[in-house]
Amino acid sequence: MARRKILVVDDDSDIRRLIHLRLRGEFETVFATDAITAVSIAKKERPDLVLLDLGLPGGDGLVVMQRFAALPVLELIPIVVVTARDRGAYEEASIQGGAEAFIQKPFTAEELLATVRRVLGEEPE
Repeated sequence: MARRKILVVDDDSDIRRLIHLRLRGEFETVFATDAITAVSIAKKERPDLVLLDLGLPGGDGLVVMQRFAALPVLELIPIVVVTARDRGAYEEASIQGGAEAFIQKPFTAEELLATVRRVLGEEPE
């Protein structure tokens, strides 16, 4: 069975690398670095889940979620917001905007994996 694909949308190369290292044992990772390429890469790659930063060049992550929701080919892809922005100010807006979960940076590898597995409906091994 093919590994499930995760699209990581973050402009910080260190965060992209960290997420890739944490997920590579179980998942394939693909990347976008801004709000504009997030949609085009998602259309091309058809990920099983998106890890989305909110502070992106080319538009806010909340706008990216609106773009996904407006496109039938992307609207059912689950999104997990991964951001350094304040949980109190952004978690509710993220969930209302369509995110399945909210992870605040810095996060642990365990938190990331558990959230990805839960959102994908996979039980941890």
